[in-house]
Parts: sequence; structure tokens; C-alpha cells
Amino acid sequence: MSRERILVVDDDRLIREILAERLEKKGYRVDRAGSLAEARAAVDKVTPDVAILDVKLPDGEGTELLPGLSEEAGIPCVMMTAHGTVTSAVEALRMGAEDFLEKPFSMDRLDTTLNHVLERTRLRRELRTLRTRGPQAGGIVGVSSEMQEVMELVRRIAPADHATVLILGETGTGKGMVAKAIHDLSPRAQGPFVNVTCSALAPTLMESELFGHEKGAFTDARTLKRGLVEVANGGTLFLDEIGELTPSLQSKLLRFLEDRTFRRLGSTEDRTVDARIVAATNRDLQAAVESGAFREDLYYRLRVLPLTLPPLRRRRGDVPALVAAFLDGFNKELGRGVVEVDPEASRLLEAYSWPGNVRELRNVVERAVLLADGPVLTPDLLPPEIRREEPPGSAPMGTLDLGPDGIDLDDLERRLLEEALRRADGNRTEAGRLLGLSRHQIRNRLKKYGIDDT
Repeated sequence: MSRERILVVDDDRLIREILAERLEKKGYRVDRAGSLAEARAAVDKVTPDVAILDVKLPDGEGTELLPGLSEEAGIPCVMMTAHGTVTSAVEALRMGAEDFLEKPFSMDRLDTTLNHVLERTRLRRELRTLRTRGPQAGGIVGVSSEMQEVMELVRRIAPADHATVLILGETGTGKGMVAKAIHDLSPRAQGPFVNVTCSALAPTLMESELFGHEKGAFTDARTLKRGLVEVANGGTLFLDEIGELTPSLQSKLLRFLEDRTFRRLGSTEDRTVDARIVAATNRDLQAAVESGAFREDLYYRLRVLPLTLPPLRRRRGDVPALVAAFLDGFNKELGRGVVEVDPEASRLLEAYSWPGNVRELRNVVERAVLLADGPVLTPDLLPPEIRREEPPGSAPMGTLDLGPDGIDLDDLERRLLEEALRRADGNRTEAGRLLGLSRHQIRNRLKKYGIDDT
């Protein structure tokens, strides 16, 4: 269940209660207000994660709250009105609103909007909390040589604010954070950063979400809708999980990348937008091109400035810095005081392979901070998979006895392969992880030694 708190501000009590009921069923904590004065009083008592504001209120315009909430308090705001126009929507966005809903809107649309706003908020929080004593680029943490190279690339890429960037890397490596860092270090930093998770968009709604639609373009198109491409004008459009785009959308995106023009659904008019495109994927796009699932011309159009993020298991030296940064952030956010990491806990954290990468580490630290009774992060606060004991019969590898006649390296390698496969129940990928080898390297060694792992 969600723990976020939502403030609903609308002078119509029925609308307030309908929205509150829906949001509470989704697991949100909801505060209600019917005027500017009530809204200000509510914010003085608690800090909401998102405020949903009606434009027309009894004692003024809802937009009057935007400077105090979005700029000063850092509370993202979504505007809603039955009197909305494109002009008022643009004005609200200019004043700091995260998004705009026109009444009547569907509850699914509300859910989608809140998910996007909260995801952007979480990204900002991560950027604020990821701090380290080492050199940084846009809040990215890393003291390893691998991350120093990434930071240098970010610094060099960011100023080229019309060039498309393609960020590659496994799930959880921080592609969204790097995209935001590129935006923040670019001349577009004062413009919008629009984060679109392509896999989260239903195929039937994807084109409308990206490029917008005219009133009457399809059955449910009761009003004009600006697409996310248009909202990103003057800023950066981040297309996460770009490999999930449908073939039709790939074609339309290619056209947009080539001349920065697009058409809303139901329109015959070309529109021009000045937005930088940063895309990201955890998929092998080259393989997707070869299989025909991804357009080759789009792939090379996206790959103007490629940037690959290393998985956390290949930069274990960054784990202590990341842990320190997450501890600092969660201590402030949760009102805790975990300021030290037990040496054994630190060893376990650095030894773990982190299949979920930085995102998994962040979750582990948050869990530990929530469970801690004192100022030290101890091993018992870590999940079982991190502090797991060696299975019975396994020999420690700390000391290797060469014996009087030395050792046969081929025989040692063969025994290590057999032991890794035994522990992994025959799973080659997991066996490779235990030995620091790729699946291809494992396969070659199995063939070399004639080992049957089936």
C-alpha cells in the first residue's frame, strides 16, 4: 500500500469526497480543503507529497498556491478545472504545476498522472540524497574508475543540448538519475524535465500520451490534450524503456527526431517543439534491430551520444559511498539516526552481487534504517540473501594450500565450475555470477572440460 499523502483542494464537497475515496482505496493518505485558506492551514499541519488544486476557489485562484507549494515547499502540484483552456494550462505549468487535469477526467487518468508526478518526485529526492565525498556530476555518486568515466561523459554530453543521448544499462543502475543529471547540467536546466516510462503506457493510449490529440479525435477525446512531447518544450524529454515502443510509435518518434515536428491525433497541422531527447533501455537494442523488433534507422538516430552504466557488481568500491548517501537521505526523511555501519555489515554489503543494482541497495538501506533500534546498521538488519551462510559441505576459499607438488590450475578451474553449478542448481547464469563469468564464458569452459550440467 502507498504511504504518500495527497492534499485535495476543491470547493465542491462532492468532488472532494469522490476523489478522496478513490485515493484512499489506492492506499494514499488524503487531506481535504475547500478554499485557499483551508489549503494553507492543511499544509501548515502536514506536508503532502502531492497537492491536487482546483483553479476556481471561493477566495481566489488555486494557482496562487503554486509559488508557496511548488517552489518554496517543494510540493508538486496538479491543477484541475472545469474552466480549463490550453492557455491556462500552459500558465499553470509555467508557474510550477507538474501537470493539468480538465474536468471531467477519468479516475484512470488521475491515477496515471499521480504515478508520473510521484515518480518524478522520487527521482528528485534520490538526486538530493545521493551525495558523496568524492567527485560528482549532477549528484551522481561514484568513486570507482567506472563511475568517474560516466561522470566525465555526463559533463561533456550535457552542454550539447540538441544532441540525442541513449543511456544503456541493467535495471536499477540509475539511468533515470543520469538522464536528470544531464538535464540539470545542460543549458535547459530551467526548462521542464518530462519523464516517460514507455512500458507503462498502454499501446492504445501511447500516441495520445506522447503527441496529444485534438478534441473529437476519437470517442473519448472530449477536450484538446497536449502530449508529453509538447509539455517538454524548452526542456528534456526522457524516454525510459525506449525498447518497448510499438512499431507505429517508433516511426512517429523517428520523424520527430529528424525535424522536431509532430502532429496531434486528429490534426493535420505540424507542430514544432524544441526538446532534447534522452532515451534509456535495459534491452539489447542491437539484437532487437536484428530480430526486426526495433527500427534500425531509429536505433542509429538515438545512438548519437551513447552512454553505458556499469552494474553495481562491477563497481563494488562505490557501495560504501552509496550506503552513506542513502543513510543520510533516509535519516532525514524518516527522522532516524543510523550514522554508522558495522564492519561485518559493510563487508556483506560489498560482497553481495546486487542483481537489482543501485535500486536494490537503496531499498536494503531503507529497510535497515526502518528496522534499526540504534545508531548502527548491523548485519541482522540485512535481508537473508545478503547475510546468507555458506551451505553445508562448502569449503572456505580464504586460504589455498598449494601442497608440496603445487596445483593443477585446470583441475582447480574444473572443480570451481562444478561447485558453482551445484550451488546454482545447474543454472548457468547464476553459476557465472558466482564466478564473475558471463554465460558465454561459462559455456566455453563447460565445453572445454566436458562437463554436463543438464
